[in-house]
Amino acid sequence: MSSSTNPTIVSDFAAARFRSPGQQAFNLAVSTAKKLALACCLLVPALGLPAHAAAPKAATQGPAFYRMALGKFEVTALSDGTHPFPVHTVLTELSTDGKIIPADQVSPGAVDARLAESKLSVPVAGSINAFLVNTGAKLILIDSGAGSLYGECCGHLLENLKAAGYQPEQVDDIYLTHLHADHVGGIAPNGKMAFPNAVIHVSKVDADYWLSEKNEKEAPSLLKSMFDGDRASLKPYSDAGKLKPFDYGSPLSPGITPLAAPGHTPGHSFYSVESEGEKLLVWGDVVHVAPVQFPDPHVTVAYDSDAKNAESAREAVFSDAAQKGYWIAAAHISFPGLGHVGSKDGHFYWIPANYEAGPVVTK
Repeated sequence: MSSSTNPTIVSDFAAARFRSPGQQAFNLAVSTAKKLALACCLLVPALGLPAHAAAPKAATQGPAFYRMALGKFEVTALSDGTHPFPVHTVLTELSTDGKIIPADQVSPGAVDARLAESKLSVPVAGSINAFLVNTGAKLILIDSGAGSLYGECCGHLLENLKAAGYQPEQVDDIYLTHLHADHVGGIAPNGKMAFPNAVIHVSKVDADYWLSEKNEKEAPSLLKSMFDGDRASLKPYSDAGKLKPFDYGSPLSPGITPLAAPGHTPGHSFYSVESEGEKLLVWGDVVHVAPVQFPDPHVTVAYDSDAKNAESAREAVFSDAAQKGYWIAAAHISFPGLGHVGSKDGHFYWIPANYEAGPVVTK
């Protein structure tokens, strides 16, 4: 071999002599595959063919239900959906002379500043939550969402109830905190009974108010549509003898007691749910915009029938819940609306439930 021969060629030739036929075939296949892959990478963009590296966007949320144990009871939060809450139109405050004034006029920019502290801005998505209590003896739904009364944004309670493993026919009783559309509408979407075996319970005070034609005529324009929605939702149950207004003073079922909390509506109710020394308070419409109303409970809403009483009820329950530490189930705090009220340096704040993926174990 000449001294001028390239040593690399000699080395490759020598190595090839000792490769088995199988090894040589394998190497040839790998080399060919690499060349084909490179050709495809160059060819696909040139031809303008679609790439399939990424999955299509889903654009939807999963079923919205969340469970927790409360003593022997199992509580399932159910979402009816979210809607753009008209913060600047609805949030109000009481002036010193008792007049209701838009919150933006009382403290310009304060509402937006509170929202910004929570990384929120207008429009704010407002949750509509309901709560299913399985006592072991009964299946009780507290509030029912808006049904068809709020349009396409909402009315998802039934599908989330089914996703949670239940059927509407299994619900024995429905307890309503009050008769605003986003709490009663779900019992009869489009006027049709959704829970054929359920009895509807609501305070007699609220039923008397919202089913009165006289009160409808005297009500502010903002609330007039509520009356029609109430009549349409309650009628199938009333016709079937399944509407049972109650007076306060005794449990509706073992462990669940309604409590008078007037202000937001004349017969607005809390429901105290207790089992094995554990307590959950389903408080209806105490809060509509948590980042604003926890630090400033004086902020009311235009939907309040009696803003002064609603403000007083909010301050009282904030204080009591923070002091005693029981669970809260809130209709309009970000889903699932379960948590506690905290207090520090004279200010209240919301403590959301810590998510648990494991099995829900009751006592």
